[in-house]
Amino acid sequence: MTTLSYAVSDSATMLRRNLKHALRYPSMTVSVVAMPVLMLLLFNYVFGGALGTGIGGAAKGGAGYIDYVAPGIILMAATSGAVSIAVGVCVDKTEGIVNRFRTMAISRASFLTGHVVGGVIQTMVSIAFVIGVALLMGFRPDATPVEWLAAIGLLALLTLALTWLSAAIGLVAKTPETASNIPMPLTFLPFLGSAIVPPESMPTGLRWFAEYQPFTPVIETLRGLLTGTAIGDSALIAVAWCAGLTLVGYLWARAVFRRGATR
Repeated sequence: MTTLSYAVSDSATMLRRNLKHALRYPSMTVSVVAMPVLMLLLFNYVFGGALGTGIGGAAKGGAGYIDYVAPGIILMAATSGAVSIAVGVCVDKTEGIVNRFRTMAISRASFLTGHVVGGVIQTMVSIAFVIGVALLMGFRPDATPVEWLAAIGLLALLTLALTWLSAAIGLVAKTPETASNIPMPLTFLPFLGSAIVPPESMPTGLRWFAEYQPFTPVIETLRGLLTGTAIGDSALIAVAWCAGLTLVGYLWARAVFRRGATR
C-alpha cells in the first residue's frame, strides 16, 4: 500500500470511531438540532406575525415569514455543529488519546481528518432534520433540483469551513468546557446578519456589520436558491468566505496539531 492508501485507510478508521461515539452518546447531536428547531418555533410562531408583517407586507403577515426566516435558521444548524466538534477534539486531547495515537503506526493526518469528516456528516444530518421541521411548519421553497443541489453544496462547504475552525479551537482549548464556549458566537452571529430581519431595517452601525459579516452572503444565497429572491454577487462572496475560512481553519488546526507533536 502507498502512503496515501494508508492515510485514507487510517482516516476511515478514525471516521468510524467518531461516528460510533456520536451514536453511543447522542446528547451533543440532539443539542445541535434542538437549538435551531427551538429558534424556528420561536421566531415563526411567537414573533412571526409582527416580523412577517414588516417584511412581507400586511397581506402576508406571519404566514409568509417562515419562507424568509427558514434559510437563516437552516444555516444556524451548521453553526451549531461547531460546538460539538470542538468539544469532541478537546476531549480526545485532554484524555490523552491524541498522545496515544501519536505513538501508534497510523497516519498523523487521520485524527483530524476523521473528526472533520465525521463532523460534516453529523452536521449535514442535523441540517436535513431542521429542513424537515421547517417544511412541516409551512416552509414552501420553489427551488429546482439543481438549485437544491447548489444549496446543499453551499451548506456543506460552510459546514466544512466551520468544522476545521472548530477542530483548531478544540486543540487550543484547555478544557472541554472552554471548547464548548469559544464557538458559541458563531451560533448567534447569523442573528446579526440577515437571518431574522433585512439589514436595511437595522441602525447604521449594525447594518454595516450585518452586510459585511461572512454569514449574510451565505444566507442571501440560500434564500435566493430556495425561494427565488435576488442573489446578486452574494454567491461569489459566500463561496469566497467559505473557502477562506476553510483554509484558515485547516492551516490553524494542522499547525497546532504538529506543534503538540513536538512537545
